[in-house]
Amino acid sequence: ARRAGVRHRGRGDGLETRLLAFRGRCGLRISSVAAAWADEPVVVRYAHVIQVAAASLLGLGVLLVPSAGMRLGHAAAPPPAGFVAGIDHLLRMLPDALSHKHLVFAGLSVAVMLLASVLPWERLMQVEPAARGLGLRLCNPLPWAVGLSLVLVGVTLVPGLAPGLAKSVNGSSRWLTLGPITFQPSELLKWSMIPALAWWCHRRGPAIGRFWTGLVPAAAFVALCAGMVMIEDLGTGCLMAAVSGLVLLAGGVRVWHVLAPLPLAVAGVVAAVVAEPYRLRRLTAFLDPWADPAGAGYHPIASMAAFASGGLYGRGLGRSTQKYHLPEDTTDFVFPILCEELGLAGGALVVGLFLVIFWFGLSLIHASGSLFGRLVGLGVLCTVGLQACINLAVVTVTVPTKGIALPLISAGGTGWVLTSLMLGWVASLEPTVPVEQSTEPSSVPGPPPTPGASIESLDPRVGRVPA
Repeated sequence: ARRAGVRHRGRGDGLETRLLAFRGRCGLRISSVAAAWADEPVVVRYAHVIQVAAASLLGLGVLLVPSAGMRLGHAAAPPPAGFVAGIDHLLRMLPDALSHKHLVFAGLSVAVMLLASVLPWERLMQVEPAARGLGLRLCNPLPWAVGLSLVLVGVTLVPGLAPGLAKSVNGSSRWLTLGPITFQPSELLKWSMIPALAWWCHRRGPAIGRFWTGLVPAAAFVALCAGMVMIEDLGTGCLMAAVSGLVLLAGGVRVWHVLAPLPLAVAGVVAAVVAEPYRLRRLTAFLDPWADPAGAGYHPIASMAAFASGGLYGRGLGRSTQKYHLPEDTTDFVFPILCEELGLAGGALVVGLFLVIFWFGLSLIHASGSLFGRLVGLGVLCTVGLQACINLAVVTVTVPTKGIALPLISAGGTGWVLTSLMLGWVASLEPTVPVEQSTEPSSVPGPPPTPGASIESLDPRVGRVPA
């Protein structure tokens, strides 16, 4: 229903309460008693739901990362058992959690998400061809972000090029250190690729359906970016390539144009797996983890043990035992620790929050009137959704082990900030409809007013409308 109203006049105080539901595509408009005093409805939009769901995931990350990173020497006594005792233990853990650096990153992420939801992105990215001149093109932050990302990823690939900046963890050179901040340049490149491809599809228009002038330049750009990332991070590179293909298909590229280079892409992935022995060991461990329980099969076995010991409601926050044995318990394998401490209910809550973001994000994309905005929103939702699915599939031993973090929960301050920035971009796609326009009953002229009629008989929002 486009307009629905329930009117009630109290007997004692004469206050009028109005309930306006399902007003357009923008969400739910609810007028409470307090809003009736101000004659303004309380607006709950799809963008607000996405922001609340993302902030909830960040809140879980703030609590779970310190808990998963807890070591035996950090606790003076074992946490108590029971629900009430677990709540008391949670309250005692809050001071340590609030002093953790991830709380700062979570607050910064929420602030960035709120700011991104009100920015004029199409004007900043100079989407429309009316923006001419070298000065305007230089003010576009998109090519600068893409170029900087490529340079930083290249720095991590060349050993000895930046000895004071590049950092190697577990034999993989993916990180750069700038003072107290350590981040992966591939994250910046992963997110900057999406608006770049959307910009290309929007500017090319119908010509994007041509092979040489539409697909080939975009495919070369994707191959360069994803190929550079695949050298050190195969999973993220494959994720970038898959999301790019979906954005190009939605932008107007023909299906057979995208499927034509697929055999070359598959051959490249197979070559990347064969080139690194540890990737082959992960594949064999996935097929039979118990063949090497102390080596390549250790991750899958410890992850399954964490799920098994969690039960329905978990052991309680901070009471996980597998976190003392499971490697990467704050990053790639944080979800098994979550399910061990909060149980199946906690895991279902996390999955539900991701589904809420994806569902309401699709609604915003459908309501958006800009091709550029729809393509960016689709790319962001596919990236968050596929990354979460891959992480959940890895930790549940559905696919071979791969180092992909769970968005907004796994430890990583820069990843939280960039993901929140892009979700704020998705929230900015919601069309804003003035309340006055949506509350008017109709613009069709009616019969002339009757002489002597009162305001209550003319205004449908006050009193009763005559038949």
